[in-house]
Amino acid sequence: MHKGGVVNRLVLSGSAIALALAATPVQADTLQEALTDAYVNNPTLEAARANQRATDEGVQIQRSQGLPGITASGNYIEFLKNSPNSFTAPDRRLQIGPDLTVPIYSGGAVRNGIKAAKERVDAGRADLRATESAIFSQVVAAYMDVLRGQALVALSANQVDVLTVNLQATGDRFEIGDLTRTDVAQSQSRLAVAQSDLQSAQATLIQARETYIALVGEAPQNLQAPPPLPGLPDTAGMAVDIALENNPDLIAAKERAQAAGFDSEVAGSGRLPSLSLFAGADYTNYFDTLAGGAGGIAQNETTANAGVQLSIPIFQGGLPAARQRQAQARETAALEQVIAAERDVIAQTRASYSSWQASLAIIQSSQAAVDAAELSLEGVRAENSIGNRTILDVLNAEQELLSARVQLVTARRNAYVAGFSVLAAMGRAEARDLGLGDEGVLYDPVANYDRVGGSIWDWGRDPEPEAKTSSTVDIPAATAEIPEIED
Repeated sequence: MHKGGVVNRLVLSGSAIALALAATPVQADTLQEALTDAYVNNPTLEAARANQRATDEGVQIQRSQGLPGITASGNYIEFLKNSPNSFTAPDRRLQIGPDLTVPIYSGGAVRNGIKAAKERVDAGRADLRATESAIFSQVVAAYMDVLRGQALVALSANQVDVLTVNLQATGDRFEIGDLTRTDVAQSQSRLAVAQSDLQSAQATLIQARETYIALVGEAPQNLQAPPPLPGLPDTAGMAVDIALENNPDLIAAKERAQAAGFDSEVAGSGRLPSLSLFAGADYTNYFDTLAGGAGGIAQNETTANAGVQLSIPIFQGGLPAARQRQAQARETAALEQVIAAERDVIAQTRASYSSWQASLAIIQSSQAAVDAAELSLEGVRAENSIGNRTILDVLNAEQELLSARVQLVTARRNAYVAGFSVLAAMGRAEARDLGLGDEGVLYDPVANYDRVGGSIWDWGRDPEPEAKTSSTVDIPAATAEIPEIED
């Protein structure tokens, strides 16, 4: 697969929150490449597209009920015993002929059924957008989790190295009587804790990489720091206003409510008259058995008929009323679901924006904490060398620095994920918004709708169904190995 420059389309709006390690990885994958791979190879997203294609067919299914229908029927009969009072009854008969029915009026059922189906197509397209946005949000989180995991493993491994050297130095000083056994025990304890933390960090990194594989379909290879996020709003209020206009979940709920309204009209049409035209022709052959094959009697014949059929419901036991009340109750439920979706969108947008802002603030404070902890550790080590600080002071200073660095890495991850969640809530975290269209892989649900719209050939069908996405069974199990980086 060609992987291009979509990352360049992701322009910073606000503070940069890249999660970088010490240097840029060699031959690294980018977030844009991960999103592109997921876009073309995620089974959940591909299944949502197939479901939308199924929804597209609902329009033609409804439309077909208002189109003319042609059927052909035939029968062959052997009359084994005829009435003794019938002197012309044949011994056998073949009859075959076509029948044409043309619906004229059905109380609005077909018209409103088509409208409801079209609304559900629009709702399905919004659902597809929501699925795409949700998959991208998961990919971004998985991508950032891998980067965070790699950073935490690197920090933990470095801490183990530092404490190993520290224990060796403490042991040497104990041998010459400069330190006590308590100092050695404290160093051993901190090293053991650091080793267990490293194991935990490695397990977390493996889990993050496996999640990435499940979403993207490929193993992460030397991931680059992500680009800044595009179009983040200045206030939570701005984010909410945009979300209320563009959030796909809310749009889908509104479309379904519209469809439910048309369903109510369809249900009510059951109490109205229906009108149709019909025409038919029949060919009958008695095989020279009519009236015993007597001369002057036609032994085969062709007939034709045409007419108008009107059906006026008089009493149906309350069926149309019950169906309409049922449909109206479902319409009420759909309208309430619009309000529920609107509430969820508002809450989600505000919460994501708050998390993003909090994470940005934590980044600043964590960076200050790292700078201070580095200075503190340098001073404590210097003071320890002249006997003014204990080994425990040095160990505590090292732990404080590690904790500050871990908090900074985590805050950068959280800020990026929360920022992307804001974009998703605003309806701006889809392929077109992220520039994936440059790859020429954008899926257009309208294309299939146009393809099947108006198709009236009964024998038309698509190729046999088959899965399009790839299995991950051959991808090797993830490890906690950290990619090599340039100096």
